[in-house]
Amino acid sequence: MTTGFVIRLFGVFAALAPILLGLRPTAADAQDQPARRAPTYAQQQDKVNAWTVGLAAGRIEGAPLRLAAEMARVVDDGDNMHVLPIVTRGPVENLNSLLYLRGVDLAIINSDVLDEYKVEFPDIGQHVSYLLNLFPSELHVFVRPEIQSLQDLAGKKVNFNTLGTAAAYSGPLIFSRLGINIDKTFIPHQLALQQMRKGENDMAAVVFVTTKPVGAFLRSQWEPGFKFLPVPYEAKFEDYFLPAVLQSSDYPALIKSGERISTIAVPTVLVSYKWPAGTNRYLRVARFTERLFGQVAKLQVAGFDPNWKTINLGATVPGLTRFPAAQEWLDRGSRTAQEKR
Repeated sequence: MTTGFVIRLFGVFAALAPILLGLRPTAADAQDQPARRAPTYAQQQDKVNAWTVGLAAGRIEGAPLRLAAEMARVVDDGDNMHVLPIVTRGPVENLNSLLYLRGVDLAIINSDVLDEYKVEFPDIGQHVSYLLNLFPSELHVFVRPEIQSLQDLAGKKVNFNTLGTAAAYSGPLIFSRLGINIDKTFIPHQLALQQMRKGENDMAAVVFVTTKPVGAFLRSQWEPGFKFLPVPYEAKFEDYFLPAVLQSSDYPALIKSGERISTIAVPTVLVSYKWPAGTNRYLRVARFTERLFGQVAKLQVAGFDPNWKTINLGATVPGLTRFPAAQEWLDRGSRTAQEKR
């Protein structure tokens, strides 16, 4: 490097120095600009939790957990709305979690689990309110050919699936109300159906409580005589249950065309704890409600549970009152419809 080049380079820096110094912020300028600090741990924690709700859903293989995950997908809005579906031991556990477990704001239950709390919470309706009647879970009493009526099951083995499932809770409750004393078993339905088919272990019937149609009855071929028994809807079921039917369109291989088999159904319900209006937990559930009701059309497309297509946002639930924010949403929609007329 020549001496002349160094001198010229020094001259360039000397010429640029005033400009570069002018671009540097002075101490006074720095004081005028607020410091950009990373949020503290506590601030970040508050931000993440501000609009997060916990939803007690159910067992990992059950339909309620799938519905909870689908709801979480459509209401998600980053920091503005975040839903955490929670795996639990089943419908009774879901209500238990709603009443006692920290961080649980919502739960999916079968309405008849309210019967479990009659002694402990005789005013259970003062603690729980419903957002949405999701869908009915129909009672399926499937029996061997020699069984002709519900009374024929007295003293015989009837399977209610594994403990924690809807059938394991609702099934025995229904038979108790019918006054029929049975030999209850709680093994996986797939195993019980195999035993029924082969006539093993004196298995006379299996009881499903789930939304129809049940895949196990569609995939398998059954010998003549295997059938669903009718269950009449009586006054003893009016507190938590609804009338329902099974028909040929549900199970064409088991029910003749035009035949309708009466049964009952347990409403599957999305419920909330009755947080006082205006509290932080109430506001979270209210925002969730607004987003879910406003986005329900997104759940009625291919890829989501088909039951969303039949959802009725205005359907009521026996024994419970509607969450106020849900009722307000429906009232606004009703007023808007009337104004357009």
